[in-house]
Amino acid sequence: MTDIFKKVYHISSFLWYAFIIQCIYAKGEKDLPPGLFVYGGPWKYLTFLNPVLQMVFFGLGSLNDLQPVGKDSKKSSLSLCKDLLFSVFVFPVGVFVVLLFWLIYTYDRNLVYPASMDTIFPSWLNHAMHTGVLPILLGEILLEPHYYPKTKHGLSALGVIGLGYLGWVIWVYQTVGVWVYPILGMFSSAGLAVFFFLNMLVVSLLYFLGQTLNRKVWGRDHPGINRT
Repeated sequence: MTDIFKKVYHISSFLWYAFIIQCIYAKGEKDLPPGLFVYGGPWKYLTFLNPVLQMVFFGLGSLNDLQPVGKDSKKSSLSLCKDLLFSVFVFPVGVFVVLLFWLIYTYDRNLVYPASMDTIFPSWLNHAMHTGVLPILLGEILLEPHYYPKTKHGLSALGVIGLGYLGWVIWVYQTVGVWVYPILGMFSSAGLAVFFFLNMLVVSLLYFLGQTLNRKVWGRDHPGINRT
């Protein structure tokens, strides 16, 4: 019964995120505020990249569910790939998007999601991208244990991806003179450095949060968890 529920959960989550992405892409240029998708389109927004990341993970999870269960506890290459994607990227990035969006939105929504967006993206789609991600991730932790790499390797990989995205954000600004997120225009060069550093710190802490929750739910000695 648990195995069936896991398969349903993974495929349903995959289809949900595929639907969200399709809804975003269905918006034509004429429907969007001027400059929203200029240079790089939606690929410069973490809000859009995150559903793609989540969809890929749950797609891998669905494929892994189709594999026959071996007699030993050794994980397959696909299972390891899926778990590493979840532990290093999917959980920390997903929770980060939810946390940072609502913190900035509460302070001043115009810095991250102006009121004009409400007429373009309905409320349910906003919550699908910025709220629903969290319970789905927590459900995944409760559903099955996940392999975590050595901490230094996990944080190194997360750092490389994080710096790559920050580099992409800066490149967009240098190219078209527009910050991906309006809040970045409020900072001086030194302020931006501090802001970016704090973001990387928060994402790293969220990596440890996922690791801690994984161990709390399944136990440090579970065969599916690597102790670092």
